Amino acid sequence: MQDQAKQQGWSSSKPTAVLVMADGTIVEGAGFGATGKAVGEVCFNTAMTGYQEILTDPSYAGQIVTFTFPHIGNVGANDEDVETVDIDHVQGARGLIVRAPVTGPSNFRAQKDFDDWLKTRGIIGLAGMDTRALTALIREKGMPNAVIAHDPQGRFDLDALKREAAAWPGIDGMDLVPDVTTAKDYGWTETSWKLGSGYGAQHGTRFKVVALDFGVKRNILRLLADAGCEVTVVPATTSADDILALKPDGVFLSNGPGDPAETGKYAVPTIQKILEARVPTFGICLGHQMMALAVGAKTMKMRQGHHGANHPVKDFTTHKVEIVSMNHGFAVDPATLPANAVETLKSLFDGTNCGIALTDRPAFSVQHHPEASPGPQDSHYLFARFIEMMEKRRTA
Repeated sequence: MQDQAKQQGWSSSKPTAVLVMADGTIVEGAGFGATGKAVGEVCFNTAMTGYQEILTDPSYAGQIVTFTFPHIGNVGANDEDVETVDIDHVQGARGLIVRAPVTGPSNFRAQKDFDDWLKTRGIIGLAGMDTRALTALIREKGMPNAVIAHDPQGRFDLDALKREAAAWPGIDGMDLVPDVTTAKDYGWTETSWKLGSGYGAQHGTRFKVVALDFGVKRNILRLLADAGCEVTVVPATTSADDILALKPDGVFLSNGPGDPAETGKYAVPTIQKILEARVPTFGICLGHQMMALAVGAKTMKMRQGHHGANHPVKDFTTHKVEIVSMNHGFAVDPATLPANAVETLKSLFDGTNCGIALTDRPAFSVQHHPEASPGPQDSHYLFARFIEMMEKRRTA
């Protein structure tokens, strides 16, 4: 398999990093970033920008990201573009694979070299391989489990790495939320970034929102703060009674990693009680899948998933096509949706479900990332829709 990979052009002249797949395929390249090894599921991301936000998105926990765009890392790194709430807490992708060698930073916002930034966060990189070939493999065979390893001396126990890759059980059936959720409640007041002034501070609030944290991104919380929400973030295992005791005007279900069916074992009963209390509820990504599970639907593992910032979805409520940011390896099975859950959005790539709205209570959710970090801002209006829902309930 190693010779076959070399013939396909996946080899580097300086094999200081390797990707060893569960089927025994070995891909060699030039290592950068952190040294050591990490095991995970290999996916591909089609975004041309925003690599720092992607790598620090907690939804990528347990994954190794292959970037289809060849030039990654060339604008350096900074503290402002980290999506992990705790900027020093290492959450998100376990490794990355790129085509071109990483160059020095060339952006006025850069605070450090990308390679140095990866080292501080413990993320392993492999450069110099044909990422198009790897992407084609994933599209044909699905996202493989693999070990990525980096040793500047090029010393690898390939047999041991093969065994480790083959033994890793994979994300299907794995609850990764405990690794990324907050340990305690906290408030959020930071608002969106503006050129020249950076992030702002919230002044005045209209609604109290409790965010159930399955691995929430900073920019989601910023947009809630922009909309005038007094945001309290709580751990994923928080009970419905404790959430309702905070007397929220609305509840937000965040994005996050892992198999939704496993997380749902403790989160679904909580969400069901919140829905029964008719508190306006808005879910994104894993939060969308959690809401679907809470009303009786099922989720399914996708072969290649959706990862990128150029995904078209059709919104049946506005009759528009939006270009959105996606990051998920599981999807809601629309055939299992109950009568009170209407499909509101659908992917125009493969027809998978991308949103639902409940007809008998104030709740809706979307599969994509409307906070757009990175990505287009076509779906920012969804935060306004959440506000309108809370406003309507308050005046009812």
